[in-house]
Amino acid sequence: MDKSLNWRETIITAVIKASGYSAILFVGLIFFFLLREGLPALSQVTLANLFSQRWYPIEAYYGILPLITGSLIVTLGAMLIAIPFGIGTAVFIAEIAPRWARDILKPFVELLGGLPSVVLGFLGILVLSPFLRVFLDLPTGLTALAGSLLLGGIAIPTIVSIAEDALDSVPRSYREGALAIGATRWQTIWRVTLPAARSGVLTAIMLGVGRAIGETMAVMMVTGNAPVLATRWNSLFMPARTMTATIAAEMGEVASGSTHYHVLFFIGLVLFLISLVVNVTASSVVFRQKKRAERVLS
Repeated sequence: MDKSLNWRETIITAVIKASGYSAILFVGLIFFFLLREGLPALSQVTLANLFSQRWYPIEAYYGILPLITGSLIVTLGAMLIAIPFGIGTAVFIAEIAPRWARDILKPFVELLGGLPSVVLGFLGILVLSPFLRVFLDLPTGLTALAGSLLLGGIAIPTIVSIAEDALDSVPRSYREGALAIGATRWQTIWRVTLPAARSGVLTAIMLGVGRAIGETMAVMMVTGNAPVLATRWNSLFMPARTMTATIAAEMGEVASGSTHYHVLFFIGLVLFLISLVVNVTASSVVFRQKKRAERVLS
């Protein structure tokens, strides 16, 4: 009997290890593929052209700066919306809402997180963009602001779900101890519960950022897809184009092996590196927070 259990444990352990290593392997293979297909762009296009302000591949203009700034302004705008609303909703569900309301809100939020982005894009075209055009008196409602609002709405369910789980995992004794020494309910939430769940909340924010950076269809449908350098104060109210939207819109029509083809893969490589930096930064912050907590407890 013991030998049978040891045999099963050995197989299960091997499967778990293989699953963990396969994740690293797949990411490495994706990175290798992007390098293989994207680096030839550096030999076919000059750096001055590649990092210029004009994207018009038909006339051999491959400037990716408008695409990078478009992605950044849309993502930053989305995070300015998603982080406060997401964390606030998570706090409400985990700490304030009664049990019956929580049992309704949590599945509803997770259901919203599963909506296809193309459906949200249609809602953005039919409802959000016309509203922004009329309300702000803009020439067109297909702007970076529309993309930010839509991306913020897409990222909120991810942040709420993970942050609420992190807050819910905080021991009840923390709250009871804070209330016992005279802290108000809000002081307990702000100074005890949230700091105790900081690592999980940061993870939720980073996953929300990743969802916003990697979103394609919804952004492509509501931002206007104009590769304009977003450096002015009113760039948020003008059409923009993101890196993901450019790849999705042009990869299906480009000739395989052409300069345009390799530049699109180079954009994918830049996007991969940006996502990698965001994730590594988030992991380092969470790791430092855990180490600091361990030192305080010890």
